[in-house]
Amino acid sequence: MAASELYTKFARVWIPDPEEVWKSAELLKDYKPGDKVLLLHLEEGKDLEYRLDPKTKELPHLRNPDILVGENDLTALSYLHEPAVLHNLRVRFIDSKLIYTYCGIVLVAINPYEQLPIYGEDIINAYSGQNMGDMDPHIFAVAEEAYKQMARDERNQSIIVSGESGAGKTVSAKYAMRYFATVSGSASEANVEEKVLASNPIMESIGNAKTTRNDNSSRFGKYIEIGFDKRYRIIGANMRTYLLEKSRVVFQAEEERNYHIFYQLCASAKLPEFKMLRLGNADDFNYTQQGGSPVIEGVDDAKEMAHTRQACTLLGISESHQMGIFRILAGILHLGNVGFTSRDADSCTIPPKHEPLCIFCDLMGVDYEEMCHWLCHRKLATATETYIKPISKLQATNARDALAKHIYAKLFNWIVDNVNQALHSAVKQHSFIGVLDIYGFETFEINSFEQFCINYANEKLQQQFNMHVFKLEQEEYMKEQIPWTLIDFYDNQPCINLIESKLGILDLLDEECKMPKGTDDTWAQKLYNTHLNKCTLFEKPRLSNKAFIIQHFADKVEYQCEGFLEKNKDTVFEEQIKVLKSSKFKMLPELFQDDEKAISPTSATSSGRTLLTRTPAKPTKGRPGQMAKEHKKTVGHQFRNSLHLLMETLNATTPHYVRCIKPNDFKFPFTFDEKRAVQQLRACGVLETIRISAAGFPSRWTYQEFFSRYRVLMKQKDVLSDRKQTCKNVLEKLILDKDKYQFGKTKIFFRAGQVAYLEKLRADKLRAACIRIQKTIRGWLLRKKYLRMRKAAITVQRYVRGYQARCYAKFLRRTKAATIIQKYWRMFVVCRRYKIRRAATIILQSYLRGFLARNRYRKILREHKAVIIQKRVRGWLARTHYKRSMHAIIYLQCCFRRMMAKRELKKLKIEARSVERYKKLHIGMENKIMQLQRKVDEQNKDYKCLVEKLTNLEGIYNSETEKLRSDLERLQLSEEEAKVATGRVLSLQEEIAKLRKDLEQTRSEKKCIEERADQYKQETEQLVSNLKEENTLLKQEKEALNHRIVEQAKEMTETMEKKLVEETKQLELDLNDERLRYQNLLNEFSRLEERYDDLKEEMTLMVHVPKPGHKRTDSTHSSNESEYTFSSEIAEMEDIPSRTEEPSEKKVPLDMSLFLKLQKRVTELEQEKQMMQDELDRKEEQVLRSKAKEEERPQIRGAELEYESLKRQELESENKKLKNELNELRKALSEKSAPEVTAPGAPAYRVLMEQLTSVSEELDVRKEEVLILRSQLVSQKEAIQPKNTMTDSTILLEDVQKMKDKGEIAQAYIGLKETNRLLESQLQSQKRSHENEAEALRGEIQSLKEENNRQQQLLAQNLQLPPEARIEASLQHEITRLTNENLYFEELYADEPKKYQSYRISLYKRMIDLMEQLEKQDKTVRKLKKQLKVFAKKIGELEVGQMENISPGQIIDEPIRPVNIPRKEKDFQGMLEYKKEDEQKLVKNLILELKPRGVAVNLIPGLPAYILFMCVRHADYLNDDQKVRSLLTSTINSIKKVLKKRGDDFETVSFWLSNTCRFLHCLKQYSGEEGFMKHNTSRQNEHCLTNFDLAEYRQVLSDLAIQIYQQLVRVLENILQPMIVSGMLEHETIQGVSGVKPTGLRKRTSSIADEGTYTLDSILRQLNSFHSVMCQHGMDPELIKQVVKQMFYIVGAITLNNLLLRKDMCSWSKGMQIRYNVSQLEEWLRDKNLMNSGAKETLEPLIQAAQLLQVKKKTDDDAEAICSMCNALTTAQIVKVLNLYTPVNEFEERVSVSFIRTIQMRLRDRKDSPQLLMDAKHIFPVTFPFNPSSLALETIQIPASLGLGFISRV
Repeated sequence: MAASELYTKFARVWIPDPEEVWKSAELLKDYKPGDKVLLLHLEEGKDLEYRLDPKTKELPHLRNPDILVGENDLTALSYLHEPAVLHNLRVRFIDSKLIYTYCGIVLVAINPYEQLPIYGEDIINAYSGQNMGDMDPHIFAVAEEAYKQMARDERNQSIIVSGESGAGKTVSAKYAMRYFATVSGSASEANVEEKVLASNPIMESIGNAKTTRNDNSSRFGKYIEIGFDKRYRIIGANMRTYLLEKSRVVFQAEEERNYHIFYQLCASAKLPEFKMLRLGNADDFNYTQQGGSPVIEGVDDAKEMAHTRQACTLLGISESHQMGIFRILAGILHLGNVGFTSRDADSCTIPPKHEPLCIFCDLMGVDYEEMCHWLCHRKLATATETYIKPISKLQATNARDALAKHIYAKLFNWIVDNVNQALHSAVKQHSFIGVLDIYGFETFEINSFEQFCINYANEKLQQQFNMHVFKLEQEEYMKEQIPWTLIDFYDNQPCINLIESKLGILDLLDEECKMPKGTDDTWAQKLYNTHLNKCTLFEKPRLSNKAFIIQHFADKVEYQCEGFLEKNKDTVFEEQIKVLKSSKFKMLPELFQDDEKAISPTSATSSGRTLLTRTPAKPTKGRPGQMAKEHKKTVGHQFRNSLHLLMETLNATTPHYVRCIKPNDFKFPFTFDEKRAVQQLRACGVLETIRISAAGFPSRWTYQEFFSRYRVLMKQKDVLSDRKQTCKNVLEKLILDKDKYQFGKTKIFFRAGQVAYLEKLRADKLRAACIRIQKTIRGWLLRKKYLRMRKAAITVQRYVRGYQARCYAKFLRRTKAATIIQKYWRMFVVCRRYKIRRAATIILQSYLRGFLARNRYRKILREHKAVIIQKRVRGWLARTHYKRSMHAIIYLQCCFRRMMAKRELKKLKIEARSVERYKKLHIGMENKIMQLQRKVDEQNKDYKCLVEKLTNLEGIYNSETEKLRSDLERLQLSEEEAKVATGRVLSLQEEIAKLRKDLEQTRSEKKCIEERADQYKQETEQLVSNLKEENTLLKQEKEALNHRIVEQAKEMTETMEKKLVEETKQLELDLNDERLRYQNLLNEFSRLEERYDDLKEEMTLMVHVPKPGHKRTDSTHSSNESEYTFSSEIAEMEDIPSRTEEPSEKKVPLDMSLFLKLQKRVTELEQEKQMMQDELDRKEEQVLRSKAKEEERPQIRGAELEYESLKRQELESENKKLKNELNELRKALSEKSAPEVTAPGAPAYRVLMEQLTSVSEELDVRKEEVLILRSQLVSQKEAIQPKNTMTDSTILLEDVQKMKDKGEIAQAYIGLKETNRLLESQLQSQKRSHENEAEALRGEIQSLKEENNRQQQLLAQNLQLPPEARIEASLQHEITRLTNENLYFEELYADEPKKYQSYRISLYKRMIDLMEQLEKQDKTVRKLKKQLKVFAKKIGELEVGQMENISPGQIIDEPIRPVNIPRKEKDFQGMLEYKKEDEQKLVKNLILELKPRGVAVNLIPGLPAYILFMCVRHADYLNDDQKVRSLLTSTINSIKKVLKKRGDDFETVSFWLSNTCRFLHCLKQYSGEEGFMKHNTSRQNEHCLTNFDLAEYRQVLSDLAIQIYQQLVRVLENILQPMIVSGMLEHETIQGVSGVKPTGLRKRTSSIADEGTYTLDSILRQLNSFHSVMCQHGMDPELIKQVVKQMFYIVGAITLNNLLLRKDMCSWSKGMQIRYNVSQLEEWLRDKNLMNSGAKETLEPLIQAAQLLQVKKKTDDDAEAICSMCNALTTAQIVKVLNLYTPVNEFEERVSVSFIRTIQMRLRDRKDSPQLLMDAKHIFPVTFPFNPSSLALETIQIPASLGLGFISRV
């Protein structure tokens, strides 16, 4: 159909836009031929009239369907044009966060400016071995394609990485080399791949710098050849460099830096070894401070320096050479600081002793004066003489800079040569892969010689690229046999001719350089005269005569001619170089050793780049004239030659292209600038690739893919059995123009736009079908609904009408009754409401009044307390004030009295000077003292009298009052006498008045005392009430605390239980981790062992080359040496047969160090495991004990006693047996007639007596241990007695102390009284408690006396018993004592369950210790029993030997005495006997040459293991340790040999894994250990090993089983891996669900031919095969579950990893396919009864990923559901799946960026691994649970087919 027919209404197109380059729009009406305007509707909502070009009348580009947007390959797009490419890249980069996209054979890489987790080793492993089109685009996919094509086609490969500065070229090349180093490895032990990677930091430090566009821009191009041997392993590398930018050494633009190495040196200047360089800050040097940006954000130059030095060391650059490099670099920095002073216009000088120049000369080892002279002068040579001419300051500065650039270029060349030498390999290189990291097309505002060379190189590369693309297109058409039509593509050969042909730009430039007076202007005029108006690609700017324009393939570029000649010459003064050559510093002349005659252009411009080529290993020899001629070559000529050499190399290889794109100029992460991207796409040739593809048949479908996709467009009659013919018939009907498509052999080729047309037809057909289906279904549903509703309505009407009639009658009856009921009910309701309200009111009033009363009471109480507080405080303040005042007054008095005393003293001192005065005073003083003493005595007497009078005053007053009254009556009666004594009466009346006054005073004092007493009483009562309240509060607090303690105890119990569960889980995880670590060590050990064997074989082949015609058969036994031998005796035995071999076949002994380390590590891990298990058991026992109920205690105690009694009985039986055997041996010895045997000095007697002595000593030691244990138990029992009698007294003392603290000083008396009362009550309580305690102690003493008596009796009885029975009796007594003690404490703590529980826990611990002691005794008895049997056997052999020497007469005469011989061979069965010399034959027939298939089908499972164990049993019975060790060692080595020989056969590995486990189980089952004998029959217990403990060999066999299991996992992984992706992802199990999308070029250029398609049925059949083989071999069920779990993990991990790396698989329909496939796997598990194996859980990440593809992904609720559902997926995996989600049909929608960000925000707190892919190589730690066999050994028959006739049953 015509392209214009696609421009219909609603069709979407692209129109040009100045801002966004291209903008999307939608047609509002159909386009008709002849229309000049298109009506468009833009996405932002505006309408636009788009005018067509009247000349070309080109329509705007059509937009691809949405389902094609975001494709991995741009060639898969239906419309191939610039806007489609740009939009596809933007969608992938911004929306899906995908930085890689295919464009045919080109990988487009967009720099994300962010670290992405897509370069780990897991990603490398995922891409390894995959087809390029099967995985998402990646640099690793390109590297893998190159690696596979090199191996398959045996042709060298090249990866060409190009792009602008900052686009990520260097990083891409680095990742490609890392991929080769990881995938291929090295062929030697020199770690060549590490050296190849180590060259990167060195080259980056000396060749990379910071620019305005990139922080790590490569300022040179390089081509690295990575060499491979015949096995395609890295053996070496070689590097070629191009155009080093020397000008950067001396000049940097704003915001740029010099090369990294200079700043690294300055950052490390403080290191001791760098002090001699005399460096400082980077700002101190002219060559490093010009850019003004010495620091790169996020980069530590000191650390980078350490990495650089480390890389140098790894590449073999010695420390001396490294320091030499740093000296030269430091010298360059100091040289840049050398300044010049102008003398005049033509000369200059350097200041004397100029420090920078002195440092430069010291570092370089040159003469200061000579260098100073030639920096300011130059030598001019003519034909006759030589002149020395001074130069100006500007010329000197330029010469200095030229010298610095020249030194740096030579040093760069020297470093590259040394790196190449380090990477050079002596092994012959078979092939190589070259990685070209070269600059892209450059255009700046000012373009000079550097840009000219760069763009010239890009022209050559673009030509090669176009030719390669054209060639691939031609090959594809020819392969498919379709008519070939010439595709017109842009050929840039004219541009190349303009540059490099004869009289081209370079030729004219070289010619002008040879002219004596050539200048840039004259060269420009020659260019104009030669090419202007003659070549269409050459133009002259309008406003300049010193520039020219070249039309390159990418764009027009204007070049400035200024500086071209100087840069092309690149001159350096010869005299300066000679000074450097004469340096004492040895390394410096090495840099200039090639400059013999003249200083030539060294392939760099003085302000540009230097060309460095690969230095050959051997210098070429030529004539001196030829060498001088070569030195005169210009930079342009050398660059052209090196470019031709590069192109020859590239043309001889298969190229792979990587185009790096810089998305923006600001280094913003994931920001896409359309303008910059289009510029680079045009410049790098991507659009040219698209144009070439679009010119032919860009869309290609296989016939099957076309049929699957467009089956809906076919009718049933059109479908034929021949798919090819069917597709032809359909296409002829759908597309009438046959030029729009072509039929190839396997594919259909379409022109551009035809796939979009077919997609439109398909969408229309599906839409019409959907409408018809919807119409039919909706009509049918509505008709069904109508009929159902009509029938239901009729039925409902009938029933409703009847119901309504009945309801009406019932209504009439109920209305009257309801009226009556309402009347009474309403009355009842009102009455009840009134009562309720009344009651509520009363309650409210009562509560309110109570509340008010309580408030008043509290207020009064507070006021009262406040008054008391105020009173006390004011009293305290008054007393305090009084005390301060008194203190101050006393102090003043003292001061005043002191002053007066001093004055008096002064006077007295003056008076005391005369002796007479002193004597007078002395006499007077004595008299005065005597007088004063008398006065004091008298006053004391008076005082005593007054006190007595005062004490009797009240009584005297009373008596006198009575007397006065009687006298008054008597005076009245005797009036006459009164008249006589009138004077006396008056005196008496006065005395009465005085007495009355005294009486009133006494009464007032009494009243005060009574008031004080009342007040004291009230205060006392108040204090008591306060104390009672405080006591009540304390009791409440105590109850609250008790309640809280109970709650906390419950919480602590629950917390402990939770912690116990968590710790249990953590211990299990730790145990699994340790087991996994140990098994990984075993895996590494087995790998090293295999490698050792391979190296040994290689050494044997290298050293012992057989002569022609002579062949030697290797000895069978020579390979049976093993690191598992444990003694020198076995080593000697194994050396005997090896000595009979050829001398040339001497074995190199294995290195035992690694094995011993592993064995030691195994022991430590086992100990840790046992410790963790014990801790786990202990915690579980604590939980069980805390939960145990009181009624379960008797049962527990009964069980423990039963266990102890069983142990005791077993010990008794063992002791009795031992005693009987000892007695029999004694009898046998005592009854012997041979004196030499029974004599005390005889060897047999001495050995036996020593053994008996050791047994007795061991028994005595055990007896002492039991007695010590018993004493410890008694002491623990005494410590348990309660000692809490002082608790109440302590509490009371604390209460008293609180009461005292709360009292005031004024109430000390009250507090003292209370204290006395409390002390009294405390003393009484203590007395009672002491009495009770004394009574208890007396009872305890009595019980201890009884216990002591019993112990003494027991000791006496034990001493009378024989030594064998003492331990048994002691243990029996101890058990009895503990039982009695348990009953006693149970009665004692009947009311206190917690104390009883703690006692029970301690008792359990003691009983566990006793049980351990019993077990130890049991083991000791068994060991002694074995030793006694050994000695009995030896004694029996001695007896037989002596009986042979006795004559028959003596035998007849002597009575026959019965002798007990412990050997009972005839009574044992289930053993196999073989001769020592038949061991190799046994191993050969049973292991080496055994076919697993026949054994598995015809014989019982595990037969070889049973046979080997029966042979071991016989050797154990014979007590032949050498035979046991030899057999086990040969068995282990033979199994290893079989697995090494046939390790890829699943049946073989499964067979020997099953037999190894069975052999291990047999060694455990018949070891004699109780833990393994629980399930044995009595007959099997008799078959236990008797002489040897093979625990060490059990560990060795367990390690061997682990290694076999890991090998089994690797085998099944290799078998399953090719099936998984095809069967689980690619194959359509549900036909028609997944739609096939258009595929790009990568799908048809697969590196690997199609080997057949695997389906899910193939995987299930393989799983059935694995399961049936394991079951036939008799593998343990638990081990089968572990294998199945590992298989399912591999399936899930590989499927999920491929899903995460394949955008085409992330769709809704694919999610349905995956879920169906997983359900089939689960069904297989159910059929095999393996659902409890844990295999289903390993598929959980895959299941959740499939669910994630199918769930709704729009709203926040959907985001929450996804976060809760996908708990087995990491955040990175969830985001990756959402980013990769791609609609297959138009009905699906993409996931929005905002939704993905919502998911990320919700999952930001989730702590999971940042790793994207699952570790498909992970192997779960394997365990081998003990699985005893019920098969009786004596019933096993040996078939004749095994060829074991030389062994016999015993």
